[in-house]
Parts: sequence; C-alpha cells; structure tokens
Amino acid sequence: QVQLVESGGGLVQAGGSLRLSCASSGSTLRIGTMGWYRQAPGKQRELVAVEGGGGRTNYADSVKGRFTFSRDNVKNIVYLQMNSLEPEDTAVYYCYAKHRWTSSEYWGQGTQVTVSS
Repeated sequence: QVQLVESGGGLVQAGGSLRLSCASSGSTLRIGTMGWYRQAPGKQRELVAVEGGGGRTNYADSVKGRFTFSRDNVKNIVYLQMNSLEPEDTAVYYCYAKHRWTSSEYWGQGTQVTVSS
C-alpha cells in the first residue's frame, strides 16, 4: 500500500508561483508512475504532469513552460513547481502514483490552489 500526502497549496495572485509537494510512504519501492492531476469546479479531472519512472515527463499543453515536475526517489517526494499562475489554474491538485507491476493506483487527498485575478 502507498499513502500520498500533498501540501503547498494556497492563495496566490496571478503571475505568482507556488510549489506543491507530495510525500509518499508505504511500499514506495514498487511505485512506477507518479504525477499530478487537477480538478477545477465544474470541470473534469485532468492530467497536469506525469512521469513513468526513468522516462520523460509529460505535461498538459496548458501548463507547458510554466510548471515543472520533479521527483526525489531518495526522500520519496515529488514536486510541482508552478510559475506564472493564471486564474484558470485554480483547482484542487491531486498527487497520483501507480504500482510498477500490478497497476494499483493511489491518490492523495488533494490540495487547493486558488489564483486571484
């Protein structure tokens, strides 16, 4: 089992920055894919950034050039550096992990990001 805990959300002005973190615990050695999703009010949950473990990071077109995903496999923490934030980035951001072999999926509780105009 894997547990994911996000932190770093908050309120920020348009053009500002936030850094989200996701601490993982449990059977972390078996985690393959990790990433971030978000869900805005009235919208579907969407992929923000995902990395498959040794592979390239895939970003949503809407965040390319503004968001950066990083993964610390020693501390079992992943980050999402968000720059040049826009009101459209307002959403609950969720950390995601997938087991390497069984494809079991895990989700964090979410952290709210609000960008004011």
